Amino acid sequence: MASPTETITALVLRRTKLGESDVIVTLLTKDGSLRKAVAKGARKPTSSFASRLELFSVATLLLAQGRSLDIVKEARLIEGNSDLRSDFILSSAASPLVELLSKATFEDQPTPRLFDLAVRSLKSLGETHENPLTITLAALLKTLAFLGFRPTFQECIECGSALDLAHQGVQSLSYFDGGSVCSQCTPHHETTLLDAQMLLWCHVLLYSTLDEVCTFQIPDQTLASAFRFVNEWINLHLGIRMRSITFLFKNILPMS
Repeated sequence: MASPTETITALVLRRTKLGESDVIVTLLTKDGSLRKAVAKGARKPTSSFASRLELFSVATLLLAQGRSLDIVKEARLIEGNSDLRSDFILSSAASPLVELLSKATFEDQPTPRLFDLAVRSLKSLGETHENPLTITLAALLKTLAFLGFRPTFQECIECGSALDLAHQGVQSLSYFDGGSVCSQCTPHHETTLLDAQMLLWCHVLLYSTLDEVCTFQIPDQTLASAFRFVNEWINLHLGIRMRSITFLFKNILPMS
């Protein structure tokens, strides 16, 4: 009896070698859940999968049910995003998003809007060569919001009072409790003083469209501080150590 089959649309988040020529692909499906499948012979130059299941690619897949993992029977490429693999900066900028998605999503646990956000973000990265890391940062913040871990920037997490980040040098923020804290409520929380302009930029990126984000010019030091903030937030709230962000600090972002 033939195995049951299913057709899905998915984004390739990761490729893992299996045996001499096979590949396990980690996928974000259209409903925002994680799937893994084996593409047999995908590492052979003559394989039809070779160019259709690359990292960052979007494809329609025909999957057959397997014993432990589904088997990719057919793949039709929708968006190759080849620029993200051929350019060092763009590849480095795209990697944190797919790493976060591969580690923070789960099978049979849909997360609405994640797939569309990821696809749009990768497309935006491929279309810009001026500020790709700004797009990455915005995509990470939006992903955290969709996953239920949205930081609060412009109002106190305890009393709800508005905070004027534009006219402050530093702002108290509680990583553990979820965001900014006003001076009156600071004694009730374990807080860290962070650059207020950096937090304001994070707020703007979180609530701006990707088209708007593409026009923003964030100072390098502010961008680096924002990545440190997001990295710490991900580590604390999701327990994920982002190797791709560490790579950015070693190779692209300023350390100080």
